Amino acid sequence: MFQVGDKVVYPVHGAGIIEAIENQEVLGKERSYYILRISAGDMRLMVPVETVGAVGMRQIIAPEIVESVLAVLRENADELEENWNRRYRANMEKIKSGDIFVVAAVVRNLMLRDRKRGLSAGEKKMLDYARRILISELMLVEDASEEQVLSTITTLFANHQALS
Repeated sequence: MFQVGDKVVYPVHGAGIIEAIENQEVLGKERSYYILRISAGDMRLMVPVETVGAVGMRQIIAPEIVESVLAVLRENADELEENWNRRYRANMEKIKSGDIFVVAAVVRNLMLRDRKRGLSAGEKKMLDYARRILISELMLVEDASEEQVLSTITTLFANHQALS
């Protein structure tokens, strides 16, 4: 069970801080909810306490793990499915996993593919979505602003381009 003030990741929306735990009646049934404020953007979520395991909500990574996440971003792109529809579905499943290493790999693969061949409009939206999820967690782990984390990622990819 999480507590107020815990920094957590909700896989589909990113990382945030639990602001409250409230009991509310919805559709005639009383339930406990985590009130979660997402760090990137200004979104508030009500997450039923009983569904936390099913949706994969978890604590944010430890600070010592950040360098390993950045190392994933520095790696070469994975061999990707050529069919964009299959590639899109596979990437969406990876993002929904909530695993920061998998999300970082999706960001890396899409950013490198964008540089090499360009992305469809759908994949550009997916890249923005995956990057926002990644940034939201790194913001909380490093106690940094969205701009600082985005700058780190941008610099890392500028260097990646120079090394390729």
